Amino acid sequence: MPAALAEERDSFQEVAGQDKLQLLLEFANDLPSLPPELEEASMEPVPECQSPLFLDVDASDPEHVRLYFSAPAEAPTTRGFAAILAAGLDGQSAADILAVPDDFYSDLGLAALISPLRLRGMSAMLARIKRRLR
Repeated sequence: MPAALAEERDSFQEVAGQDKLQLLLEFANDLPSLPPELEEASMEPVPECQSPLFLDVDASDPEHVRLYFSAPAEAPTTRGFAAILAAGLDGQSAADILAVPDDFYSDLGLAALISPLRLRGMSAMLARIKRRLR
């Protein structure tokens, strides 16, 4: 697992209960804006997410993959998940991203606080990123 993603995972493991949700909301506020040249309409939708989420994977340089996410402000859980992936995987190599365990999100400890459908959305984001890289 890339060190940046492991660091995000460790942040969640250091807090308990409702503090995990607060941390997720903090991540949601930190989701980077899209660059001006990228429009949501050209991005891939992730229909498994409960809220609208779009992603773009730029692997033109496989040693420094760029990830972009778009989710509405009214969807803090989805934005939080996207921000975790952006913070942990953006700029990493394709090989390192492909090596991330498919269920890494279970290490965040959110299963007792967030519905399985929402967790499935995070799993789907990672699966789509990996599919695009393959």
